[in-house]
Amino acid sequence: MSLRRHLVIFTRCPRYGAGKRRLAAGIGPVQALRFQRVTLSLMLRRLGADPRWTTWLAVTPDRSGPWPPRFGVLPQGQGDLGQRMARVAKVLPPGPVLIVGGDIPGIGAAAVARGFRALGDHDAVFGPATDGGYWAVGLRRRPRFLDPFEKVRWSTEHALADSLANLSGRSVASLEVLEDVDDVESLARQSPWEFLHARRRS
Repeated sequence: MSLRRHLVIFTRCPRYGAGKRRLAAGIGPVQALRFQRVTLSLMLRRLGADPRWTTWLAVTPDRSGPWPPRFGVLPQGQGDLGQRMARVAKVLPPGPVLIVGGDIPGIGAAAVARGFRALGDHDAVFGPATDGGYWAVGLRRRPRFLDPFEKVRWSTEHALADSLANLSGRSVASLEVLEDVDDVESLARQSPWEFLHARRRS
């Protein structure tokens, strides 16, 4: 029997004034909160019902919500981003894991499926972001967990390069480049940007 695939969406509980501070500085806290809510909602619609994988939410704060009941919820815990991703990846049931950010407007099921396919014959896969980081990281976790997150300079243009250096000598695949929206400049590169003007569909 093949191992189950695990898609993990890393997200902060959408709250006014919490998170997305650089984006809020450009468009205001109300619109930044709306971006968080609508983007996450659209991601869950696009990805959450796909039978090819199990979708999890890795959340911060650890005790937050309510979250949609059809998804498993994992606390991110303490530490930097790498420590939190490693912790979540280690506690999941057996099978390949793909971790994506909750602020990737361009993501779709096809990109996630390509990530899992790449893990069939690679130790890891990365989805590069335009800012030098990455919007996705996938790990096969067999025969053991490989940690690409040690001493990574997070929130810099070096994040992807540092993570790749941690996997030197391993087989690593790459996905397409997508935008990780952290500020008004990255938001403006979404063309067209549907989120500030989108109406939530039932």
